[in-house]
Amino acid sequence: MVQIGKRNKLKVSRLVDFGAYLETDYGKEILLPKRYITEPLSPGDEVDVVVYTDSEDRPVASTDVPRAYVDEFAFLDVVAVTKVGAFLDWGLPKDLLVPFSEQRARMNEGGRYLVYLYLDHSSGRVAASAKIEKFLGNVFPDYVRGQKVSALVFDRNDAGFRCIVDNRHFGILYENEVFADLKAGDKVEAYVKQVRPDGKIDLMLGGRADVRTNSLADRIFSAIKANGGKLQVSDKSSPEEIRQAFQCSKKDFKKAVGHLLKEDKITLSEDKRAVFARK
Repeated sequence: MVQIGKRNKLKVSRLVDFGAYLETDYGKEILLPKRYITEPLSPGDEVDVVVYTDSEDRPVASTDVPRAYVDEFAFLDVVAVTKVGAFLDWGLPKDLLVPFSEQRARMNEGGRYLVYLYLDHSSGRVAASAKIEKFLGNVFPDYVRGQKVSALVFDRNDAGFRCIVDNRHFGILYENEVFADLKAGDKVEAYVKQVRPDGKIDLMLGGRADVRTNSLADRIFSAIKANGGKLQVSDKSSPEEIRQAFQCSKKDFKKAVGHLLKEDKITLSEDKRAVFARK
């Protein structure tokens, strides 16, 4: 079944001067306009397309990659406001409508807003909602500690960075555990620290401690070699110096340096303020 607002793999049924018609599983055809055909096609070829509806509500195929798909969250720009709502640029020819009823507050042209894309089954069109709470936390998370997830940063509070996890759940990266510059709209790979009883997820950026240590150790050793075999960042450096150099905590840095010492890859200066690659 063709999914509006999502990727579909469809076969070419016939070619016409203005494009190619693609087969669907219900006997109808969807046009792939000529401007999206960048290499020769033949009947029977399979193409990867996103399907949306045009201004006359006809399904149309495109090889473009939109900024988000149905059932996903994204920060999108308002390009126009009319009597029916706000229209967002989502990377396809037909802009995306956010009806007034789906706005938390009136949207303004030129503004950038977090929205959820959904299929309006009554009209068959893709639309968007800024009332994100309706679409999050409806299913209890089924994760284990250390499981990798996709996190969209959407807000920052006193505790840390609030995230949307896998387009389904609320999560948080705690301020004192984040050593990278994050902002709203950033998508990051994160790991589950714990699932709380309320269904919200505590996240971490580094994954399992052993994996995090090994990865950081590799980065430190690469930095030493790139700097002629010497590094002026060490256990004696301040947490801020370490954070600026390696985007990590001093605790993790010390573990990684200990790992390199154990592998006999480095030595320390007598005052332990410099690290050297072992020759």
